[in-house]
Amino acid sequence: MISRRDFVIAAMAAGMLASGARGAFAQAARSGKMTQDDILRFDPVGTLTILHTTDLHAQLEPIYFREPSVNIGVGDARGLPPHLVDEAFLAYYKIAAGGPEAYSLTSLDFDALAGTYGRMGGADRIATLVKAIRAARGDGNVLLLDGGDGLQGSWSSLQTKGEDMVRVFGALGLDAMVGHWEFTYGAERVQEIVEKAPFAFLAQNIRSAEWQEPVFEARKMFERGGAKVAVIGQAFPRTPISNPRWMIPDWEFGLREEDLQKQVDDARAAGADVVVLLSHNGFDVDRKLAGRVKGIDVILTGHTHDALPAPVMVGSTLLIATGSHGKFISRLDLDVKDGKVAGFRYGLLPVFSDAIAPDPEMTALVREIRAPFAADLGRVVGRTGSLLYRRGNFNGTFDDMICQAMLTERDAEIALSPGFRWGGTLRPGDPITFEAIANATAITYPACYRNMMTGQQLKDVLEDVADNIFNADPYFQGGGDMVRVGGVGYAIAIDQPMGKRISDLTYLKTGQPLDPSKTYAVAGWASVNQGVEGPAIWELVERYVAATGTVDIAPMASVKVSGA
Repeated sequence: MISRRDFVIAAMAAGMLASGARGAFAQAARSGKMTQDDILRFDPVGTLTILHTTDLHAQLEPIYFREPSVNIGVGDARGLPPHLVDEAFLAYYKIAAGGPEAYSLTSLDFDALAGTYGRMGGADRIATLVKAIRAARGDGNVLLLDGGDGLQGSWSSLQTKGEDMVRVFGALGLDAMVGHWEFTYGAERVQEIVEKAPFAFLAQNIRSAEWQEPVFEARKMFERGGAKVAVIGQAFPRTPISNPRWMIPDWEFGLREEDLQKQVDDARAAGADVVVLLSHNGFDVDRKLAGRVKGIDVILTGHTHDALPAPVMVGSTLLIATGSHGKFISRLDLDVKDGKVAGFRYGLLPVFSDAIAPDPEMTALVREIRAPFAADLGRVVGRTGSLLYRRGNFNGTFDDMICQAMLTERDAEIALSPGFRWGGTLRPGDPITFEAIANATAITYPACYRNMMTGQQLKDVLEDVADNIFNADPYFQGGGDMVRVGGVGYAIAIDQPMGKRISDLTYLKTGQPLDPSKTYAVAGWASVNQGVEGPAIWELVERYVAATGTVDIAPMASVKVSGA
């Protein structure tokens, strides 16, 4: 992998860095606000433009979303983007503190800066930017791609089984997407979506279990900007492990490196000038894969919700990370000459909702989609007394609220909540609406169970999840973050091997060590097992918040991290 210094020098020499986007941030920092013209300012190159969104999690309206303050890299990824946060992130990318770029890309001074720069995302703001870029470049020169996790994550998506976002993507003129959480609607529903959607659903790495035949189209050739662009789809390879296998019992996933190499070679043989991998592998997996599969020009990466203001280069392959929840759109202009990429210019476009005029057609569509659920979405359950956020390797305060709800409503001693990354942020004083709760819990397997577990079993669970997150080999990482815990504290040594990372388990109610042989009442949700019984997690959280009134949670201090 070339160093960032070498990349910047080479890119500047070729005139390929997107100075417009960074200049817009600097101007906004001086004026205290961002304009739509600032966001769209871009010095084009070549005739081909690729636009990328990913991990929207069905967020139709603008939201607040705080980036992580803990994002630990292990193995070869240690200390490299995207595993830099806050001051280290700002220093690496030479970003000034306190401005719009720092606000959108880090957790520093989040609440204060949110008051200045406002919410981000929103389907109608994204539509405005996409239409403006198409108008400037020419519709036949622009390719719009989505990296998956777009059809899940909201109440309206859960109730319509993703139909709301299918309509939105259709209205945006999406060309192709891949999947992950989409598969939790079940195989039959996914097939329905694929058959009716006005865009391609690509996945080269899914096979039927019985015949080992491709389930979905692997790649599609597009002609844009006078170039032939082959887009290869890569669904999340560990879906049947991270999510319920019983929902997709006849499909097998996996990375399938050899099959991917064949898809690249076949695309080149078919005349592709540009080969794009539309991926939901996660950033570190894609970084490793880029060094092993030859001939990929661009990897549009997703799943890990990373937002990077510049590409990472592995050899001649560009890795693009566009963040999540509609906060950003990536714009990549490619200069294609003699059947290959001769140059590029990139910009990570921030979707500041206050700065962008909403597209009227998309606004009307979103209003229509949300209308049947308006009463539930707008129902105020309580208020926040502190910042409620989720994103990070360990507990966020929104996760702590969910855990506290389970401890209280299920009469449990210990609570376990999955390390999901999706769900908006609430500022102190904000109303806690049912929509805000659903944005963090709306899944198709929401039952909150109550089981008895020994202290040793609990340690084994934490060890297993820790190895899934912090294995030094990205190919053995499952994505997601550490399981969130309530009622218990522990120490984790990131640099230790499997079975030796977790220690000092403490039952917080007594302050005593967790007894390996004693059984404890444990509540949890999002079990991948079939037939789990219990109330839906959003029901428990709503009852807890309603009874509490004002939720005030300090960041958790009972997880001690070392070796990072």
